[in-house]
Amino acid sequence: MRQKRAKAYRKLMSLYSLSFGFRQPYQVLVDSHMCKEAVAHKIELVKQLGIVLQGTVKPMITQCCIHELYLQGKEQQPAVDLAKTFERRKCNHREAIPGDDCISSVVGETNKHRYVIASQSHELRQKLRAIPGVPIVHMNRSVMILEPPSDATLRAKALTEEKALHASEPEVAKLPTAPAPAEPPKKKKKGPKGPNPLSVKKKKPKSDGAAPKQKKEEAGPQPKTGEKRRREDEAEAHPSAQKSEGTGHKRKRRRKHGGSTAGAGGQDAAAGPHDSDE
Repeated sequence: MRQKRAKAYRKLMSLYSLSFGFRQPYQVLVDSHMCKEAVAHKIELVKQLGIVLQGTVKPMITQCCIHELYLQGKEQQPAVDLAKTFERRKCNHREAIPGDDCISSVVGETNKHRYVIASQSHELRQKLRAIPGVPIVHMNRSVMILEPPSDATLRAKALTEEKALHASEPEVAKLPTAPAPAEPPKKKKKGPKGPNPLSVKKKKPKSDGAAPKQKKEEAGPQPKTGEKRRREDEAEAHPSAQKSEGTGHKRKRRRKHGGSTAGAGGQDAAAGPHDSDE
C-alpha cells in the first residue's frame, strides 16, 4: 500500500474511533461475495484487512452467508473453507435468508455493535451508506479499498461535536438559574467627545475672590496708621477753628494728671493768708 493511501486510511479510522467509539480489534463482517473474491485473486484476506484498517481485526461471518456459499456447489468449496475459519456471528434467523438482508439486519439502523463491513455487493454497500458510522471495505481488481465516510456519517460526526460543546440536560438542571434582566441596557449615543480632563487647566473659583473685595468696598477707605492721632492733636491745637466749623466732631477731654492738680491747690493755699492779712 502506498504511503499516501495508508495515511488517509489512518485518518478515517481515527474519525470512526473518536466519533463513533470503534476500537481494536475491529469486528469485520465478511459476506459470501468477499470470500469468493479473495479466493479468486489469491489474497490473504485477514492480513489485507489489518493493513487497510491500520490495526488488528477479528473477521466474522453469519450462518446465512455460509449457507449461501453451500448453495453454489462444490466449486465454491475453497470459499466455504475460508469462511469456516472466521468467527460465527449469530443472526437469529431460523431459516436462511439472502446474505445482504442478513448483514443489513445485523447492522441495524445505528450499527450498535460497531461492525466494519467487507462486501462486494453493490446493493448492500449502497444501502449501508445511509447508516451513519459504518466503515465499508471492498475489492477493486485485487486491491482492497476503504471507502470514504458517507454524508450520513459526516452529519452524525458534526452533530456529535456540536453536542460536546454544550452542557447536557442533567448538567443544565444542576446549574443555578440566573434572574432575567428587567430592562435591556441602554445603548450609549455616539457624539462629539469632550477634551481630556487631565489636559485641561482647572478654573479658579470666582466667588471666593470677589467676596473680600466687595466687603472692602462697602466698608470704605480705612484711615492709615497714625492718622487718627494726628487729627486729635490738630483739634487740641486749634479749638476755635473746630468750633467755628460746627461740624459734629467734639473735642475729647484730656485726662488731667494728678501732679498738675496738686500744684494748683498749693498755689491757692499760699495766696489765702496774704489776703487775710490785708
